[in-house]
Amino acid sequence: MNESGIKQLQVSDAPAKKSTALWHSLPPAEVLVQLQVTPAGLKTAEVTERRATYGSNALIEAKPVSRWLVFGRQFTNVIVWVLIVAGGVSLAIGEWLDGGIIIAVVVINAVIGFMQEHSAEQALQALRRMTAPMVKVRRDGAVVSLAAGELVPGDMVELEAGDLVPADVRLTGASSLACAEAALTGESEAVPKQAEQLNAADADLGDRDTCVFMGTVVTTGSGQGVVVATGMASEIGRIAGLIAEAGDDQTPLQHRLAAFGRLLVWLSLGIVVVLFALGLLRGLGFMELFMTSISLAVAAVPEGLPAIVTLALALGVKRMARRRALVRRLPAVETLGSCSVICTDKTGTLTRGEMTIRALWTDAGAAQVSGEGYAPEGAITAFGGGELPASIGELLTTLVGCNNAHLEQKDGAWTAIGDPTEAAMLAAGAKGGVDLGKLEGASPRVAEFPFDSQRKLMTVIRRIGDDQEALVKGAPDVLLERCSQLATSAGVRALTAEDRTRIHAASAEMASRALRVLGAARRIIPNNSALPDSAAAAEQELIFVGLSGMQDPPRPEAKAAIARCTAAGVRVVMITGDHPATARAIADELGLTTTDSQVLSGHEVSALDDVALKEAVPRVAVFARTTAEHKLRIVKAWQANGAVVAMTGDGVNDAPAIKGADIGVAMGRSGTEVTKAAADLVLIDDDFTTIVAAVEEGRGIYDNIRKTVAYLLAGNVGELLLMTGCMILGMPMPLLPVHLLWINLVTDGLPALCLASDPIDPAVMAQKPRPANESLVNRRFLLLTLSTGLLTALVSFAVFWHALRTETLESARAHAFTVLVFAELLRSFGARSDTRFVWEIGLSTNLRLLAVVVVSIAVQIASHHVDWLGRILRTTNMSLSDCLVLLLIGSIPLIVLEIGKIWLRRPLPQP
Repeated sequence: MNESGIKQLQVSDAPAKKSTALWHSLPPAEVLVQLQVTPAGLKTAEVTERRATYGSNALIEAKPVSRWLVFGRQFTNVIVWVLIVAGGVSLAIGEWLDGGIIIAVVVINAVIGFMQEHSAEQALQALRRMTAPMVKVRRDGAVVSLAAGELVPGDMVELEAGDLVPADVRLTGASSLACAEAALTGESEAVPKQAEQLNAADADLGDRDTCVFMGTVVTTGSGQGVVVATGMASEIGRIAGLIAEAGDDQTPLQHRLAAFGRLLVWLSLGIVVVLFALGLLRGLGFMELFMTSISLAVAAVPEGLPAIVTLALALGVKRMARRRALVRRLPAVETLGSCSVICTDKTGTLTRGEMTIRALWTDAGAAQVSGEGYAPEGAITAFGGGELPASIGELLTTLVGCNNAHLEQKDGAWTAIGDPTEAAMLAAGAKGGVDLGKLEGASPRVAEFPFDSQRKLMTVIRRIGDDQEALVKGAPDVLLERCSQLATSAGVRALTAEDRTRIHAASAEMASRALRVLGAARRIIPNNSALPDSAAAAEQELIFVGLSGMQDPPRPEAKAAIARCTAAGVRVVMITGDHPATARAIADELGLTTTDSQVLSGHEVSALDDVALKEAVPRVAVFARTTAEHKLRIVKAWQANGAVVAMTGDGVNDAPAIKGADIGVAMGRSGTEVTKAAADLVLIDDDFTTIVAAVEEGRGIYDNIRKTVAYLLAGNVGELLLMTGCMILGMPMPLLPVHLLWINLVTDGLPALCLASDPIDPAVMAQKPRPANESLVNRRFLLLTLSTGLLTALVSFAVFWHALRTETLESARAHAFTVLVFAELLRSFGARSDTRFVWEIGLSTNLRLLAVVVVSIAVQIASHHVDWLGRILRTTNMSLSDCLVLLLIGSIPLIVLEIGKIWLRRPLPQP
């Protein structure tokens, strides 16, 4: 490769700056020469060489936080500083063992907090990498779909409406292309783009209409071009170099729990101060009271709660990613648990997303098409037998010629690059002997008027000899309005009212078979006529050619997923651009409809005001022939009814509704970059069952957080009640500081971590959606927490009181300490569900929790038999039989709470 030619692209020296600034003023042919690339694109070896020179196409991210800084953040909590002071005081007065234990607890808690925070950040970084946009690139003469980060200068890219521009590109071709450049220039309106009229060398960035820039969005049209700058060498890269701030990823739940935690800190500290004062009045030693009060404050405050909540969210998000649902915004995790309505697209979500043309119709006769998917394997035969009409070939030529898709074969499988509907036309054309490559060579493209949801048509103008021909496809009803002639076996003649009736009947018959119907038309534009400058000018006086009926069969698993949604109280509504009859047929097959269900078209939605639409949506199962405005209004109507709405989509016209929904869901495969950017959740596989899995995960994550918080607070309440009760009754302190710290570390921290990562309870999808405004700490939560804490405190108090009568104070404390540890550990099994019994859940379904409980119990028993461990934990020698008795007594809270689940599971009284 010529080294001097490539030097122009470097970004670190003056020549690079000059070349980057002048691409807009050079003709496309000269740009290709300077970049040493042909319209066929770069070869693999060239790509490798250029990537080694320029690196990946990525902007520099904010510098990651140092691990030491993450570790240091674990010592910013006020409770931690109180512990450090207490440890220092203990060491200063010669209490080496107590001081060492306190410092060890601080370090262990810091290590656990660091591991939680680091794990959560690693998970979020991995998820950010998965959101990289994709781009269509011509490599080695073929169009392939790649991650934008793989682009290098000289790559030939193809762009269409909805794409995020992946690099700075000098256009070599454009058709009705416009880009939203507000992110770069501040220009609020979309900027028209063109390839031929050169810009002045000193043109401002906003006036360079021969170029499109990284980070901007293609709003309309399509185009092709060559990459001239990537990564930090791009225009937006220069801006990115000045920005290195990260946003706030905390969810509303995390903010509420943080506020709740601060309230608990002050409330607990207030109680501790009162206990300290009572102890002084009783004449207890200042140092003993000081150490006990500090330890009690630490035990009373769930300082690990924020980290555990973050861990639960991070683990849940990772589980979602494994189930092919990519969370882009953490608040969506909470909202998913409240989702009550899913407004879903049909194509690719409820169906396979691989369109296949099944039927063709022309005035001269109809045909049927065999074969599956995009593979050019199958046959086109005349309907009812006989010779295939020649007009079928004309229909296929129109469908293939009015097309922007490409078919690609990888590992023996054919995939579509571009719109699946257009890919199906290419596959049908290949079965009928119409090849896109040969058509492009014989009839090159002159202009294009892309499809949009308002016009519902697409037109490509190609050169045929000395003339041009407009090839048009789109919705049959809209297309017929623009046709004045009909192609027949005898030639072209005027289109009559009878012809229109027959065409409508043929279209309706195809739609009744759940086929998506598109019409095709053409129009010769003589050489002496001016080329149409608008879609309206091109799409008139057309010759109707025929109809194509294609099928995207329902996914086999979608019907079961919809049934799960119904059982979970989640309503599924189909919103599609298809014909009402086609949409209804698919909805019936999937079980979306009942005998009372209605189907509304976009036209009927337009006829309803907002109040009428709000009243209508609960009765409608399918919305057909909808536009972007319709979709947004439907979402808002459901929200006006109090629903929490998830909206799925893949196209630019879905983006407003996705943004307006409570949970925006984009398709990962077929979705445009604009849609993904607006979404909270991206379905990597475009599968409806993944949405259901995400709702299940959202409910499960919330459930895990709720039960973890309840478990932590119940344990803290039990310790506070035990210490407070003994203080008020004039009894000795039942627990020493080291006991409180050990309980806080072992029975609170480790089981809570296991509860936060508990497998999802299958019962969550048998419940109705929780209200979006429901507080985590509600009346039932408080009653359960207080009653559990009281029960644990009573059991420990009873053991302490009994042991005081027959044993020494040291032994009584050891008894109370051990039974409290046992009670807390065993109670973690029951804390996994408010209504399901322990044996129903099964101990093996959370082996981490089982291991933590077994090991912790073993260590607790060992402290009564191993002298050095007993000295550390301030326990006394105790027989194994006595330990087993305490274990049985410690199981009382679990048993009582399990019995209480019988009451919680009782059927509600019938009205």
